[in-house]
Amino acid sequence: MRTLSILGATGSIGSSTLDLVRRNRKDWRVVALSANRNVEALAALAREFAIEVAVVADEACLPALREALAGSGIEAAGGAQALVEAAARGADMTIAAIVGCAGLAPTMAAIEQGGLIGLANKEALVSAGGIMTAAVTRTGATLLPVDSEHNAIFQCLQGNCSRDVRSITLTASGGPFRDWSSAQLAAATPAQAVRHPNWDMGAKISVDSATMFNKGLELIEAYYLFPVRLDALRIVVHPQSIVHSMVEYRDGSTLAQLGPSDMRVPIASVLAWPARMETPCDPLDLAAIGQLTFFAPDEDRFPATRLARAAAEAGGAMPAVLNAANEIAVEAFLRGQIAFTRIAAEVEHVLETFAPCAPQTLDEVLAVDAEARRRALALMPCG
Repeated sequence: MRTLSILGATGSIGSSTLDLVRRNRKDWRVVALSANRNVEALAALAREFAIEVAVVADEACLPALREALAGSGIEAAGGAQALVEAAARGADMTIAAIVGCAGLAPTMAAIEQGGLIGLANKEALVSAGGIMTAAVTRTGATLLPVDSEHNAIFQCLQGNCSRDVRSITLTASGGPFRDWSSAQLAAATPAQAVRHPNWDMGAKISVDSATMFNKGLELIEAYYLFPVRLDALRIVVHPQSIVHSMVEYRDGSTLAQLGPSDMRVPIASVLAWPARMETPCDPLDLAAIGQLTFFAPDEDRFPATRLARAAAEAGGAMPAVLNAANEIAVEAFLRGQIAFTRIAAEVEHVLETFAPCAPQTLDEVLAVDAEARRRALALMPCG
């Protein structure tokens, strides 16, 4: 039996992970769970899995969590520092699934323990890629990608030599607006943006999928995770979300990983690595699917991938600036403050007006993140 901590237990990744754990109780002992402010769900999970510590990121929710766990013997904690301390307790595996840059410090604390890290927080690696990968090397931690695209690449690279890789292709569903005109995009509502055609995801990542910023962030993440040049990373729109990514080798062979649009598949790959485990997912029926289609992304209607590639090429602090500005713009869109098409425009403005020095420490990354957020907020109506 191995120990497991889940940072972000009540979100889609955390829920899918715990579904697999329920089906394999003999293999896992859950020791720590965290949530943002969903006290009721967190307390129920804490009691179900008899964990050691439950942490709520919003410290104002801590009294409610303590009351919900009264008499259980489970420790309740709250706030950003409590998240870091829970991650630093150490577990055989930590699933890092806190959305946004808020997950950076806890993920780094888990890496410092030198164990297995199932990384589902792309924003952390985008914002602090060099610092995070250096910490992985120094501590001997193992970083396993949970995102379906990066997990697919990881699987396609297994047993092959990195110098034989010619290119890596990330697939994108194109989101709910892939066929919309520019005029339609300008009028898109938050309710429409979070209605993803293939995946069941949280609001932020669903909007990122609709803008294609999700794929831009994944391109930067892939640059840090895999040993390829930036110009060897490609993006192709694949509406069916069956092929999750592809790796092309110098002999002309291309390996692809296929699977259903269910995050339990890549999560199972990580939990069982280097072996395999059963999942409740239905097997692919390619005959029923009928056809798989692919086309190039439209960077005029969806400039996010162009902005992300430019930020990656600039390097230094620019990926962190891109991520922070996007988080603020997405929040503003979800609150109805700005139009859908303004998300990329606001991010581009921050990138053009803020070019800080490359951060060398985690504190410097967080300082860049804070200033980029301040500048993005200043652009928002009533911001």
